[in-house]
Amino acid sequence: MKKTFLFLVLISCFSTLFCQNIDLNNIEIPTVLDERSDRIITHKGFTLSYNYDWKIPNWVAYELTDWEVEGEVPRYDKFKPDPMVPQNATATTNDYKYSGYDRGHLAPAADMKWDEQAMKESFYLSNICPQNPNLNGGVWKDLEEQVRDLASQKGKIFVVCGPIVNDTTTTTIGENKVVVPQAFFKVLLQEENDEIHTIGFLYENQSGRKPMSTYAMTVDEVEEMTNIDFFPSLPNKIEKKVEAEVDFSKWTIH
Repeated sequence: MKKTFLFLVLISCFSTLFCQNIDLNNIEIPTVLDERSDRIITHKGFTLSYNYDWKIPNWVAYELTDWEVEGEVPRYDKFKPDPMVPQNATATTNDYKYSGYDRGHLAPAADMKWDEQAMKESFYLSNICPQNPNLNGGVWKDLEEQVRDLASQKGKIFVVCGPIVNDTTTTTIGENKVVVPQAFFKVLLQEENDEIHTIGFLYENQSGRKPMSTYAMTVDEVEEMTNIDFFPSLPNKIEKKVEAEVDFSKWTIH
């Protein structure tokens, strides 16, 4: 991964292709392409790939529907280790104390308010990364809200998000040496009128705010930066087509 790619502020991409008869079941589950630690864990509201070395996920993926957005389960707000992660490979809440970083959700609690179990599991530390407070409460939060708006408009949205870690410049926090990402990505897929649309975002893990539509990139370019294959269950010809094109006009993101 080139260092110059890591320090982009916000990157987005869009693509589309006719998709009649394509099975979108589990379409959001990506594939890690390198040899990093990669433990797949499935919870009620999301699936994640956990990295035992980093003590954070490689990615978190889930489907968000219009009816889920309307859920009314109250916020749980109690962070704790994931019981499916060994004790010697998990972060703790103490790792984040006085670190200067927020406990930043990847699958947001507000996307899990359709079910009490899903809400509680969103506070597992396997779904959390050290995140700049301004980013967590700023443009990252803005994007989370936009995703919920899109799910309401489109009926469903497929979401994949995670950290970008440059192993040559790794910073850690806490006794458990939880890795601090240099950046975060989020990739979305929707199906509308027998067409597939994809869009992705990348944020540097620091303060700053720019319009969501300022920067654009294809999914192929996001894959190059993350070394993750997004939407690998798409037929190869369709995946190649939709991930190589950029057209921001189909999304109601500003």
